[in-house]
Amino acid sequence: MNIAIVASVSGNKRHNLHAVARELGRDHQVTIYSRRDSAEGKPRTRVAPGVMVEHIDVGPARSLTADDVVPYLNDVGNHLMKRWHQDRPDVIHAYSWTGGLAAVAGAKGLDVPVTQTFHTVDPTHLKLERALGRRADAVIAGSGDQESALIRLGVPRNNIAIVPYGVDTERFHRQGAAAARGTRKRLLHVGPLSPDRGAHTIVRALQGLSDVELVLAGGPDPDQLDDDREVRRLRALAEQLGVADRVTLLGQVKRAAVPKLMRSADAVVSVPREASTGIVALEAMACGVPVIASAVGAHLDSVIDGVTGLLVPPDRPARTARLARELLTDPTLRTALGYAGADRARSRYSWERVSQELVRVYEAACA
Repeated sequence: MNIAIVASVSGNKRHNLHAVARELGRDHQVTIYSRRDSAEGKPRTRVAPGVMVEHIDVGPARSLTADDVVPYLNDVGNHLMKRWHQDRPDVIHAYSWTGGLAAVAGAKGLDVPVTQTFHTVDPTHLKLERALGRRADAVIAGSGDQESALIRLGVPRNNIAIVPYGVDTERFHRQGAAAARGTRKRLLHVGPLSPDRGAHTIVRALQGLSDVELVLAGGPDPDQLDDDREVRRLRALAEQLGVADRVTLLGQVKRAAVPKLMRSADAVVSVPREASTGIVALEAMACGVPVIASAVGAHLDSVIDGVTGLLVPPDRPARTARLARELLTDPTLRTALGYAGADRARSRYSWERVSQELVRVYEAACA
């Protein structure tokens, strides 16, 4: 199968897209079309067996927001139309509403099925997303929660397929080295440090936990921590609550170091107010580390409460502290959740499984 993937033209979420493409490329021919957002790189690059990336020279060679890229979408669509008339794909998969608009324009007159993924339902572009959702031969939701949002948007239920976001189980797994640590029990947060991502909730929860440290990995680069507003707010909160000596801010951690860091924790706490992908919880599960996750979004699918992790409503520090206390004082529970989580991540969320499900969606759209 010749698969054309139109990246989010504003340049976001590509790590997920490239991982999917590499897995698809084992058995299919995949081309990722992306607007050039850097002066570096060749126009056409082979990034993995069966996978090519083609950069489209439209607009400035720098990263743009979705709204800023709108004036260039027509030119991107025209480029795709010319390209696809030369090399007709069997199926087109568009990411985000910007990629969707470009893909629909490029597919005009080709009679090629177009499938669509929205990372989130964007309230500022509801009419566009509704039109694209109804136009697509299949709309791919990352979770049951996102499926419900698409149905509310007006996308026909029978036109939606759920294919979850995957996790790299070759990098994130139970066996392997762990980062150094002290004698205290360790909770870990990975990701942005803003209040909506849950870091403040975990700092507040620490007040109800004795002899427990919290490691926060995310935010700015380590040498810029002192200048960051969110870091200053978290440090002030920790001082106010009397837990500053048990809070460590690492700043942005290199991707390759995250599995070691996760394996060093007694539990990973991921309690954002929204979880469109739930990737942090999935990566922790794949590492065999028990997770406490907010009962929202993709977490509602991946984390089976009491089996592969523990769920808690967002912005509930006291309840988060109670669950953490139960988990940290019960090594049998931690072990059971860790094994079950790793098994679920490997069997349900590996890139191999995700790519197989995508191919089934593509085949149905072609039929």
